[in-house]
This record gives sequence, C-alpha cells and structure tokens, in this order.
Amino acid sequence: MTKTLDIGCGAAPKNPFNASEVFGIDAREDLDARIYQADLAVEPIPFDSDFFSYVTAFDFIEHIPRTAYLPKRRYCFVELMNEIYRVLLPGGLFLSSTPAFPQPAAFRDPTHVNIITEETFPLYFDNQNRWAAAYGFVGAFHVSKQEWQGSNLITFLQKV
Repeated sequence: MTKTLDIGCGAAPKNPFNASEVFGIDAREDLDARIYQADLAVEPIPFDSDFFSYVTAFDFIEHIPRTAYLPKRRYCFVELMNEIYRVLLPGGLFLSSTPAFPQPAAFRDPTHVNIITEETFPLYFDNQNRWAAAYGFVGAFHVSKQEWQGSNLITFLQKV
C-alpha cells in the first residue's frame, strides 16, 4: 500500500504516482477528502515520520518564505524541506513543480516569496553538497530528475 501527500493541494489533492491512499494539506480543511489544515510556513506537517511513499507540491513552495522573524529568525523553507524529508519513507519521492528563475512567472505573482532556480535543490538539499545543512537541514535527497515544463521547474528528489 502506498500513500501520497499533496501539500498546498487546494480542494483536490493530486496523485500523479497513483498511490493507493491520498492525503492533502492546505489552508482549508476537508477531512472527508483527507485534506488537513496547516500553515506549512510556520507549522509542521501533521503526520508521523516515515509515513508517505510520495510528497508532491504543485505551485506551492514558491509561497513559503525563506526566512521569517517570529520573533526569532526561522528558515521556513529549510524547515519545510526537513518536514518533507521526515514524513517520507526511506527511498520515498518528493515531486516539486514550481515557477522558477529566469521565467517571468516566478516573479509575476506578488505572493511568490521564494524564488527557486535550477541550482536550489542540487546544491542545498542533495546528498552531496547539502549547503542547507548550514541553516538546519538534516536530510539528504538524491536529485533523480529535473526538467522544465513551460515556466515550471519540475524536480524529483528521492530520500536517501
């Protein structure tokens, strides 16, 4: 049995890996649709560790601030990546689809506060460079694939 979590899912969690169980997280709550309410800029993912085979984020991570002062400094995006790593099973996959630099769509929406580049995941969250460890990242992902689809950068990260 496989489980997938779609973060920032809106009214309908996506299931691109055809998992047998589908869950979502959004600002809204609809427990009948297995959508749980959480503000992932400041709250943890409300599931146990090593729970999901897949985590997906479609047009979501660009809305998570890199840094916030609440009142102390928090690296919100790094903490979200820690949470994604935590809830994935070993070998689990994280799929991110986000408008990215240098595409205008990365900057057009005034709620985009986290600009992603082709180097963000391979340098900061991979299992070789891990530059985000300096900011508290505890995991390691293998970047299994990265490609452009229109103005979105599609990235597949595997938990190692």
